[in-house]
Amino acid sequence: MSPAAATGPTLHRPALVVLDSPEAVATAVAARLLRHLATEPRPVLGLATGRTPLAVYDRLAAAHGTGTSFAAVQSFNLDEYVGLGASDPASFAHYMQRHFFDRVDIAAGQGRVPDGTGDPATVARDYEAAIAKAGGIGLQLLGIGTNGHIGFNEPGSAFDSRTRLVTLAESTRQANAPDFPRGTEVPREAITMGIGTILEARQILLVATGAAKAEALHAAFHAAPDPDCPASALQLHPRVEVICDCAAGRRLWSA
Repeated sequence: MSPAAATGPTLHRPALVVLDSPEAVATAVAARLLRHLATEPRPVLGLATGRTPLAVYDRLAAAHGTGTSFAAVQSFNLDEYVGLGASDPASFAHYMQRHFFDRVDIAAGQGRVPDGTGDPATVARDYEAAIAKAGGIGLQLLGIGTNGHIGFNEPGSAFDSRTRLVTLAESTRQANAPDFPRGTEVPREAITMGIGTILEARQILLVATGAAKAEALHAAFHAAPDPDCPASALQLHPRVEVICDCAAGRRLWSA
């Protein structure tokens, strides 16, 4: 057995930025994304949805209003609910159009979200192919679920998983229920980038705000990588940056 096999994979500590408020986090994340765009002639971004990125997209739209162009950007969102089309207000495709794509000059078709209405196996295969054709993701924006999920990779997801159909944890469905009209059932399945797909991004930016994310962040970085906490796979990547507020980061420096 080689020394590398005996000791296991090399683990990395993320760069950590802890700020006073969610507003400061959004400003810092937007600035980080804009710096990336300024240094890449044809940037490819991995984007996320949810409540935390909303203020980030507001700041990016404001930057566009003062002259920043997104015309050269290609982007790939992490996930989409199965059965929801782009016209459904609860879909992530609709979210991205409303909160980002329609507010900047990204070229038509260059902001991609998995097709929730297509055959999942075909959608997943084509999504992986499109990422590869674009040259891979340069900077991947991530949130983290209270159960440690990244994208819709729920606990138990393999670290080498690719874009695929997944069944959502009940805790995830409950957490996302406020995004749906009252009485509407949250879909039980989604298409998500796999952890292996995410780890191929050249840089990863993990963003978290609020006390509800503190335990998940602690689990992700204070123990060995474990599929029970999907975000712990980020320890396998050499260029991860965590930007969080004090409430979310309160346990990152504790045992």
